[in-house]
Amino acid sequence: MALEGRTLRFRLAGINNQNFLMQDEETGSWWQQITGMAIAGPLKGHRLTRLLHDEVAFRIWAGEHPASGVLVPDADSAWIEFSDNWEENTARYPVPTRARLRDSLPPRTVMVGLDLEGDSRAWTMEALERQQVIIDRVGGRSVVVILGDDGKSVRAFAPEVDGRFIELFVLPGSAPLRFRDGTTGSTWDFRGVAIDGPLAGKQLQPLGVIKDYWFNWKHYHPAGRLYNLGQQ
Repeated sequence: MALEGRTLRFRLAGINNQNFLMQDEETGSWWQQITGMAIAGPLKGHRLTRLLHDEVAFRIWAGEHPASGVLVPDADSAWIEFSDNWEENTARYPVPTRARLRDSLPPRTVMVGLDLEGDSRAWTMEALERQQVIIDRVGGRSVVVILGDDGKSVRAFAPEVDGRFIELFVLPGSAPLRFRDGTTGSTWDFRGVAIDGPLAGKQLQPLGVIKDYWFNWKHYHPAGRLYNLGQQ
C-alpha cells in the first residue's frame, strides 16, 4: 500500500469496535479498517485511498473469473484459530458504541452501506432479501443495489448508460440471475453487463458497498441515512 509515495506494509494490530485495526511496519501508525484512516501514530489523520472491492460468494467469483488464484493461509497460521467461529463468538460480546441507534433495529443487524460524494446510505439485508433490487439515491446520484441469487452476495452500480437512466427488474426464475431494463429491454447479468438487447456489451459503473453491522456502520456514519423496507 502506498501513501504519498511511501510504501506501507500492514499487519493486524487488534480490534476496535469489533473492526480490524491495522499497524503499518514503517511508522507504527494504527489504522481503522472501515475508514482507512490512521487514528494513532505519526500518520494520524491520513486516510488511505479506497479501492473498489467485491465481497461475493466464491462460486460467483470463480464463475466470472475462472483463472483466479486463491490465497489460503498456512495450516499452522494463527489466523485459522483466530477466525474460527468468529461470528458466533463476537455475538456474545456487548455492543461498544455511543451512536444513537434506532430502537426498532437490533445493533447487530447486517447492513450494506455506501459512501458517495460526501453522503452515506445503508440498506438492511432484510430489505434486500425482500426486494432483491433496490433503486435509491446517494450523493445526488442514482444507485441500484442488487442481491445475488445466493442470498448473500451484494453489488451496487450507477444505473446509467451514456447519460440515460436504466431501471432494472429481476427476471423471475432466471438461473443464473438475470435482469431486464425497462428502458431498452436489454438483459443484464450480476456483473452489471448487458448480455443481449440494444445495450449488449455495455457495463454499468460498479460502486463499492460495505457489508457491516448496523452499530458499527452508524458509529462511523452518524449522519448517514437508513433505508429499511422502503421507509426512511
